[in-house]
Order: sequence, then C-alpha cells, then structure tokens
Amino acid sequence: MSALKVRVLFVCLGNICRSPSAEGIFRSRVVAAGLQDSIDVDSAGSIPFQVGKAPDRRAQQTARAHGIELDDLRARLVTPNDYRNFDYLVAMDESNLDDLIADCPEEYRGKLSLMMTHSAGGRAVPVPDPYYGDVTFEKVWSMLEDACGGLLQVIRYEHKL
Repeated sequence: MSALKVRVLFVCLGNICRSPSAEGIFRSRVVAAGLQDSIDVDSAGSIPFQVGKAPDRRAQQTARAHGIELDDLRARLVTPNDYRNFDYLVAMDESNLDDLIADCPEEYRGKLSLMMTHSAGGRAVPVPDPYYGDVTFEKVWSMLEDACGGLLQVIRYEHKL
C-alpha cells in the first residue's frame, strides 16, 4: 500500500453537476473497496461562476436515488496548486480538458485525462452536461459509474492498492 494518498480531482465547467457526481460515485467506490485511507477525492470547476454553491438539485436527487449524498459538497475553482497536489485530474469533456491543458505546467500534463477514456469502452467521448436538459442526469450518472469503475481499477493497478 502507498505511504501517501493517491489524489483524484474531477473537473467540469461549474462544478455543480458532472464533477461532484463523479466525486460522489468515486468516493463511494473507494469506501466500498476499503481504500479511503489510500485515496482522496475532490472536484472542481474550470470557471468561477458557481463557486461556493452546492451541487445542482437534480444532481443531488439522482445521487440520492443511488444511495449517495452530495449535499456537503461546494463548488470550487481549479487552482494552480491542484496540478502539483493531485495525481489524476480528470476532465468531463474536451473543453474542460483544454482549460486544464492551458493552465497546466508541462511537467504535470501526464496527470490529465478525459473521463470516458476510463470507461469499459475506453472511448474519448464527452460526458454531456445535463444542466440545460439536453441529456438526463440519470444518463450522465450511468456514464460516470462506468468510468469511475475503470479509473479505480487503473489506480489500484498503478499504485498496487
């Protein structure tokens, strides 16, 4: 087991829908695997418009329907220290990934990935933003569950957990 915690940061636009949902799912899987002393999970946004706000009520309802609470989470912005302090910075879509790449020092770019590349299909497709209703929160939840399972397998393998 690693001496230091493996740190994972999920990133979406405002940090009120996709990334806090991913944080909740991943944290639940970490706890279920008994790895809460080895893996730390957080989420952040690439824009400052929602800082300090709780996750969208629809995200919270979807999470609650799956036995996960998100109500203690608050939106925050990705900071320059996050690139150094997190081992994995996982973007929900190409736009979020581009934002991370633009601000990420070269030596930390290997920590960046697109969420759905960790899914069973391993495809570099976006996790659609459910905020405006173009896709359901349940559909996004299903995609995130798939990718979170794959990411946890990668972390367990890479860090021998």
